[in-house]
Amino acid sequence: MHLRCANTNCAATMDLHDHVLACPVCAELLEIVVDVPAMVAEDLKRVWLERRCSYDPRDVSGVWRFREFLPNDYDEIVTIGEGNNPLVEGRRAADWAGLRNLRFKHLGWNPTACFKDLGMTVGATEALARGAKVVGCASTGNTAASLAAYAARAGLRSKVYLPSGHISENKLAQAIDFGAEIVHVAGSFDVALDRILYEANGSLYFLNSINPFRIEGQKTVMFEMLEQLLWEVPDYVVVPGGNLGNSSAFGKGLLELYGVGFIERLPRLIVVQAEGANPLARMWRDGRADLQAMDKPETLATAIRIGNPRSWKKALHAVQETGGFVMDVNDEEIAEAKMVIGRDGIGCEPASATTLAALRKLTETHKIDRDATVVAVLTGHALKDTEFILRSTLGQPAMQGEWHA
Repeated sequence: MHLRCANTNCAATMDLHDHVLACPVCAELLEIVVDVPAMVAEDLKRVWLERRCSYDPRDVSGVWRFREFLPNDYDEIVTIGEGNNPLVEGRRAADWAGLRNLRFKHLGWNPTACFKDLGMTVGATEALARGAKVVGCASTGNTAASLAAYAARAGLRSKVYLPSGHISENKLAQAIDFGAEIVHVAGSFDVALDRILYEANGSLYFLNSINPFRIEGQKTVMFEMLEQLLWEVPDYVVVPGGNLGNSSAFGKGLLELYGVGFIERLPRLIVVQAEGANPLARMWRDGRADLQAMDKPETLATAIRIGNPRSWKKALHAVQETGGFVMDVNDEEIAEAKMVIGRDGIGCEPASATTLAALRKLTETHKIDRDATVVAVLTGHALKDTEFILRSTLGQPAMQGEWHA
């Protein structure tokens, strides 16, 4: 395995464990090139399934269980049993969205209640192997909580840069509880990210999703999802879009599985942004070649309140390669969809509900057939932002009856 520039026009290569976050030739982000497993696909699928009966920490983890597609030359891994997240049938939600076959891949069922843990287990493992003493990130809340938890497990210090007054108190409390040093930054997530990049020195190992080891862990969501579907590929995978690391990770995982014959076709990847923080959606809609950052992104879905997503080129590649597209939904649509998901007994944080809100719009405009098979990714647990629930629904009348498309 080795590092490679994600810019296909450059494609410069580096050693896997070189301490770089961007290409030294063209300054684009990096990706990890995995070795093709020697085992036949069906045999490896069986091995992955059999590992679920093992108590080895690498097998208990729903990330490291798929280690043939991960950097795996470590003496010690940092894990809290992440992954193994359920694929839950959407019932009332499917009816509301006008679909017959909707499942939610709920990543809020991770140790710190969001998808970040799936990448952080690999990132923290790499940090420990490098001999790092301090790990850091900028965050809208979820990355901070996850980084702090995995740093604590690894015996590392953690330092998180947060946009002051713009994150859920629930997420802030998690980061504090896990022992993180909190740096409050005046401005948005993008300002916080710029500041940590400016201030970071050789003593701090950077663990935002521009770190390619984070992406490797997050791509295993697609491995697990397909295993749960008995390797029957859905028509669409729908994912919220913030800094776009998840979107790029899912695309990478799908393309790797397709490239070695584990699946015979690709699902179409749909990336959904909030209307007030939608630079990629605007770029897609306008047919532009470059992303125009938003100086003051604004949405109640704080987890994706990002105006300058650093992984946009990787995410765009994933969308294009899978034949997907990018769109946005407004805060009112997000709030309504979140309430519907809650009434289905599932629950999620606001950013996750962009997926269901988008699906309703797509069926209403006949851009998705109601018989399509769809997996919507929920990135965070409902308890990640309880203030949103209380502010948006307290005092509202109970929802009555059933929904009909």
